[in-house]
Amino acid sequence: MRAVVQRCNWCRVVSEGETVGEIKKGLAVLLGVKKGDTEKDAEYLAEKILNLRIFEDENDKLNLSLMDIHGELAVISQFTLLGDCRHGRRPSFTEAEAPEKADALYEKLVALCRGKGVTVATGRFRTYMQVALENDGPVTILLDSEKQF
Repeated sequence: MRAVVQRCNWCRVVSEGETVGEIKKGLAVLLGVKKGDTEKDAEYLAEKILNLRIFEDENDKLNLSLMDIHGELAVISQFTLLGDCRHGRRPSFTEAEAPEKADALYEKLVALCRGKGVTVATGRFRTYMQVALENDGPVTILLDSEKQF
């Protein structure tokens, strides 16, 4: 499972002309599910996302997590994070999980975060979406449940 985590002042997700998710200060997460991922991967990433210390404390040090600042979370499914561009010019998405399994793991991660009391907005799975946000910092972190980076 892969995630692009962006610290943001706000994030809005529009699908089919309708705003389906919106948050204030917190994290916008683009999430890709890889073939073979399990609930353990969702648990690992949920814990990591909620507890990443990427918000400034009173000394302007990155010491606070989303939980510490009582921030909000937007989680948007994005299979293209599994795109393999090593050969040729067109990405291969063979490593992306089948939609039904991917959706279940995506929903598991969202449920885990909500279970910790975090306000979570989402996109709409398997639709064309526009994601707008104001990146704060900018701070952008890449995560992989297999710890590839």
